[in-house]
Amino acid sequence: MAALVAGTVILCALWLSPLPAMSRRAFSPHMILHLGVTVVAAPLIAVGLLGLGKRSAGTDRPLLLAVVASLFELVVVWGWHAPAAHEAAAARDPVFVAQQLSFLAAGLGIWTASFSGASRAQAGIGVLAMMFTFTHMAMLGILLSLAPDLIYSPIYCLGAWGFDPLDDQRLGGALMAVFGGLPYLLGGIVLAFRLVRE
Repeated sequence: MAALVAGTVILCALWLSPLPAMSRRAFSPHMILHLGVTVVAAPLIAVGLLGLGKRSAGTDRPLLLAVVASLFELVVVWGWHAPAAHEAAAARDPVFVAQQLSFLAAGLGIWTASFSGASRAQAGIGVLAMMFTFTHMAMLGILLSLAPDLIYSPIYCLGAWGFDPLDDQRLGGALMAVFGGLPYLLGGIVLAFRLVRE
């Protein structure tokens, strides 16, 4: 219950903070908001919800659930970072809301699918889902941080925290590569220990 409350409070704090407005004008605030939703608030909410259910409501098809959750998360993350989609979210309120809700849904889906099972097989499936997500998050972050030019229109990449637009984009990519991938790596390690212990 405490995790659910903490995750909900963090989510509300993120969405009510200056970050949503900043994220529509600069890339690194967008990434801080994105990561706050998907790798801080979402896992806490997922763990809280799973705790309320005592992990007893596991699916009969854990592999299918993990594959669907992983692919959905991949499409959401890579899709919203395509220039046209990112710029549409920055320019229009309804698209921005859809972006943020899909980030939350993707985060809840992957963390719930990975940690919902109590058996060794389900833990193994969770490890694979976490590692897949870690890999593609780190890969996208590296691509963004190494880009030689601005990927997004300059009107949506004004720079933040004293960085010029290109350095701000690179900072956002570095944040995704490290802090976007690391929680999934740690989640996979937790599940691997559970798998070995049992």
